[in-house]
Amino acid sequence: MNNFRKINLIAGWVIFAVASMVYLSTIEPTASFWDCGEFIASAYKLEVGHPPGAPFFMLIGRFFSLFAGANPAAVAKMINAWSALASGLTIMFLYWTIVHLARKVVIKDTEAMTTGQIFTVVGSGIIGALAYAFSDTFWFSAVEGEVYATSSLITALVFWAILKWENVADQPHSGRWIILIFYLIGLSIGVHLLNLLAIPAIVFVYYYRKYTPTPKGFAVALLVSIVLLGLIMYFFIPWTVRVGSWFELLFVNVFGLPFNSGVLVYLLLLGVGIYFGIRYSVRKKKVLLNTILLSTTMLLIGYSSYIAVVIRSNAEPPMDQNNPDNVFNLLYYLNREQYGERPLFKGQYYNAPIIDIKYTKPTYVKSGKKYKMISRKPEYIYDSRFTTIFPRMYSREAQHVRDYKYWAGTDGKKVTLRLGDGTTRQETVPTFGENLRFFFRYQVGFMYLRYFMWNFSGRQNDYQGHGDKIHGNWISGIPFIDNSRLGDQDKLPDYLKNNRARNRYFMFPLLLGLLGAVFHYRQAPKDFWIILLLFVFTGIAIVVYLNQYPHQPRERDYAYAGSFYAFTIWIGLGITALVKTLPAKINEKLRAIMVTLVMLVLVPGIMASENRDDHDRSGRYTARDFARNYLNSCAKDAILFTNGDNDTFPLWYVQEVEGFRTDVRVVNLSYLSADWYIDQLKRKAYDSDPVPFSLTRDKYVAGTRDAVLIQQRIPEYYNLEELMRFVADDNPKTRVPSPFGRDVMADFFPTGKFIIPVDTVKVRENGTVSPWNPLPVVKEIRWEMKREVVYKNTLMVLDLLSHNHWERPVYFAISIPSDSYIGLQDYFQAEGLAYRFVPVKAGNTGDIGRVDSRIMYENVMNRYYWGGVTDSSVYLDENNRRMLTNFRNTFDRLAEALISEGKDDSARKVLDRCVEIIPDRVTPFGYFSLPVLRSYYRLGETEKARLVGQQLEKNMRQELEYILDLSPRHRTLLSNQLQLDLHIYQQVLNITQQYDKSFDSGDWVNIFTGFVQKYQTDR
Repeated sequence: MNNFRKINLIAGWVIFAVASMVYLSTIEPTASFWDCGEFIASAYKLEVGHPPGAPFFMLIGRFFSLFAGANPAAVAKMINAWSALASGLTIMFLYWTIVHLARKVVIKDTEAMTTGQIFTVVGSGIIGALAYAFSDTFWFSAVEGEVYATSSLITALVFWAILKWENVADQPHSGRWIILIFYLIGLSIGVHLLNLLAIPAIVFVYYYRKYTPTPKGFAVALLVSIVLLGLIMYFFIPWTVRVGSWFELLFVNVFGLPFNSGVLVYLLLLGVGIYFGIRYSVRKKKVLLNTILLSTTMLLIGYSSYIAVVIRSNAEPPMDQNNPDNVFNLLYYLNREQYGERPLFKGQYYNAPIIDIKYTKPTYVKSGKKYKMISRKPEYIYDSRFTTIFPRMYSREAQHVRDYKYWAGTDGKKVTLRLGDGTTRQETVPTFGENLRFFFRYQVGFMYLRYFMWNFSGRQNDYQGHGDKIHGNWISGIPFIDNSRLGDQDKLPDYLKNNRARNRYFMFPLLLGLLGAVFHYRQAPKDFWIILLLFVFTGIAIVVYLNQYPHQPRERDYAYAGSFYAFTIWIGLGITALVKTLPAKINEKLRAIMVTLVMLVLVPGIMASENRDDHDRSGRYTARDFARNYLNSCAKDAILFTNGDNDTFPLWYVQEVEGFRTDVRVVNLSYLSADWYIDQLKRKAYDSDPVPFSLTRDKYVAGTRDAVLIQQRIPEYYNLEELMRFVADDNPKTRVPSPFGRDVMADFFPTGKFIIPVDTVKVRENGTVSPWNPLPVVKEIRWEMKREVVYKNTLMVLDLLSHNHWERPVYFAISIPSDSYIGLQDYFQAEGLAYRFVPVKAGNTGDIGRVDSRIMYENVMNRYYWGGVTDSSVYLDENNRRMLTNFRNTFDRLAEALISEGKDDSARKVLDRCVEIIPDRVTPFGYFSLPVLRSYYRLGETEKARLVGQQLEKNMRQELEYILDLSPRHRTLLSNQLQLDLHIYQQVLNITQQYDKSFDSGDWVNIFTGFVQKYQTDR
């Protein structure tokens, strides 16, 4: 036994070392896209990230950032290294978990282990742990500075701890393991709530160890586990703070005591109550009560990491999301209220008419020496005929509605609606069966099982999938299976066949895991049900809870890592099953070695080999460098409007951590509706002065001017600054009845025709208008906003523009939605990855604004960084490639502008640089390569143009052949792609025929004609 323990311990640490070395060698050396830049920035300076926050991760990240020393550029790498080490530790604890379960199958408690049994058990742990180590989803999270690696470690540690308790459950003081588990769960709240979903499995370990299983007992245990999970999620986490808010309101508003006095009294009473409770349990020797109280105490201690959020928020750091500096804002922060709500158990369908609005939860802010209620949260009441239990199709966004109908095959049932004018109309309500069809087809099938198969069967490519047959599906690598589902894979376009994320495991991990699950059920049914609960609650239960709408912004496989963790336990047990299955006449030790070695090659071996090239991020600096390029597109002291995660968080990272271009103020439009964010923008940050908003806090506080109407009462154009004063006036005469609720008044603009005056001398002197600008400077900017409602974020943009008085440069990122340009595109000047707002009308350019070729040339050719893009060994995923299309478009516009100005040599350099940095190998030639083709021909570079044209034709031909070979139904979700490909092919043909008379395009004409005929015939 001692020999086994020694081998088991050594093997666990060897597994940790192997996994950690793999992860450390493949980590991204800087910040990644999505939330990573924000997490790293918040950890480095202990700032407040997006709700519900991750304070424990933030504190760990801060500790690891210290290893960067005096080099801020190494901070991200150090925090990424923590993710790698946390992931290595996860694999180690997974190994020990599998060994524990395999040992229970191989021997009885009283038996000594033979060498063959030791090899079997250790081999099972090795194969299962390494299968998870090299799985697609887990490896992805292991090499970036995000919360999921830390979250996985706590989940693994908690599950391992309950198994350790199982070993000593009958010994004195075994309850300390339970107490430790609750402490870890408390800590996990400060990382990610996904860890809580291990609770049901933990409850069943306890149930099976302490009680004799019966059907009734099983049901009770399941109910207890769900209740405990619900209590922590829906009672303990929010209500611990909510009760504190009641005390705070009482002591401040009623008793007149200082701010935070109520919270301090509440915490004191809570601590005293726990102390006397524990003291009572000890004196009366009530072991169960003592364990419950100590566990609750440890849960609170772990949860107390959120004190760091409140402390840092009170310091007013530059990043202070939701400003949780008091108990009311902290509650708002924890409940993620800025993201809205989604129905879960009962709610509306996507087309449900709103029949009433109720105002429920109050919002309090500090006002003088008391808290003041400024608004109540609106709760919409829907027509009951359009509501259902277990609502799955609820989003009202047009794209989502179209997808609902596709996935659910919605025919619905007709109901009659009576309108306000007395007329009626027929409306289709989805049936409950269609609601369930969407749940099983999309939410379970596409958004869970697809990810499950990615990890244990294979992945088609790294393009985000929305249900079509060429993007992001699972594959097996077995032709007859893949071809029957997705079309002939040999006919895929080269750029998809050669995609580095095209990973094929030939279903070996899947089959071994299924074998292990069946074996586990037969040999140890109690343990099987425990792992099944872990598998289901971290998989399907999350599907139910998230209730995802179609067309998610990104792939969401990371949410289900816990479920894949559970399945790899069965992969490990599959080794035990195979060893037991082989003939007994073969020596058990030899059987174990043979099976382990063969499976080591066929499962983790193939997975590591296939996944290495698309999980190796070493050498990739794109998120950091593209962020620099956004900032370098701006003049000194600029204000830059952005919108999404990937044009905001990396920029915050390079400013907050690396101190790059801190003179530029990045303003995220999706946050600009929040009063706390406007407050922060009105403060100086580093080298950036406050943003020149004129509205005072009482004019934009939550619930005030959330939506301002536009009513055409004045036919003329009107000065925007004066209109802003009108909107800011609290006089009841400046308000009208709101369409958003009964007895609600709304502020309004009396016209949508705006004027911004221009000081023509000033704009030339301060560089707003370049000295070389050939167009006249307008004396005033006139434009019309053709919309009925201006939401707060747009209102604040208008306020800034009207009161900036051309003092600071104002830019709009090229990546934000066009409606965020608020109709000012004619006054945009392209200077790189951002448009500058200038008092020069562009005229009819056929594009957004005009190009200042001198500034843009300097930025693109001399000031931009490329983050390893030109290194062919660096892996660029779809997100990076999509970002590079923005750069290709920037090169295109610059080259065309230079050609129109007669600067052919410069245009030629720009095009050559574009093709050098973003060749077809990096980002396949497509729509934004058409201007490159045309410009090369215009410059007389026929050979270069032909190379581009031929590659474009090849890409479109291959993709059209594949799509048109699919059945008409399978083409439904590719209809837009099909039409775009036909358009691009036609443009390639037209451009080539126009400029290259010596090129024989006859074959292209015939191919294109065939495509068009097939397309029209099938339609």
